Amino acid sequence: MTEINPQLVKQLREKTNAGMMDCKRALTEAGGDIEKAESILRTKGIARAGKKASRATKEGVVASYIHLQGKVGVLVEVNCETDFVAKNDNFRELVKDITLHIAAAHPHYVTREQVPAGLLEKEKEIYRGQVQGKPAAVTEKIVEGKLEKFYSSVCLMDQAFIKNPDQSVRDLVNGKIVELGENIVIRRFTRYMVGEEMETEPAA
Repeated sequence: MTEINPQLVKQLREKTNAGMMDCKRALTEAGGDIEKAESILRTKGIARAGKKASRATKEGVVASYIHLQGKVGVLVEVNCETDFVAKNDNFRELVKDITLHIAAAHPHYVTREQVPAGLLEKEKEIYRGQVQGKPAAVTEKIVEGKLEKFYSSVCLMDQAFIKNPDQSVRDLVNGKIVELGENIVIRRFTRYMVGEEMETEPAA
C-alpha cells in the first residue's frame, strides 16, 4: 500500500474541502497522485459536497423512530438550508434512513470531533499497551489504525451505512448534498433502549 504523506492529504483537503479521511482514501486509491485523487473525489461527489459544507443550515426536521415493539427509540435532528428541501421526499427518506441506522448501529457521537479528549487518550493508552516493544513510530502508526476502527464503531458519520456497508453514513449524506444541491448536517441525536444504563457522556 502506498504511504500517504499527511501534507498531501492537507493539500487535497484545501483544494476540495472534502473530509480528511475521504482525501486519504482518494490519495491511496490514486497511488499518491493528487490530481487523480481530486478526480476520484469529484466522481464520487465528495468534493462538490465539501464545498457546500460551510453554508448555513437553519431548516430541517426532527424525526423519531421506534423499533423492536417499543424497545428502542431514536430522535434525530437533520438540518438543511431551505424549507423547500426540508419538505422534499428525498430529504425525508434520508432522515428516515439515518434514524434506522442509529437504532441498529448504536453510535455514541455524530462526528469524531465530539469524542471527549479524555476518552481518546484512554483508548490510545490501551492500544499502546497492546503493542509494547515496537519502535515508537511503528507503535503510533498501529495506534492510529486502531483509532480509525474506534471512530468507525462509535461515530455516526464514520460508520458503515447499514443498508449499504460499502459506503459510510458520511458518503450517504454527501450523496444527498450533491443530489439536492444544499448543505445537509446531522446536528444531534438521542437513542434510547429499554433497560440500558444511562450514558455518562452526552450522545451528541
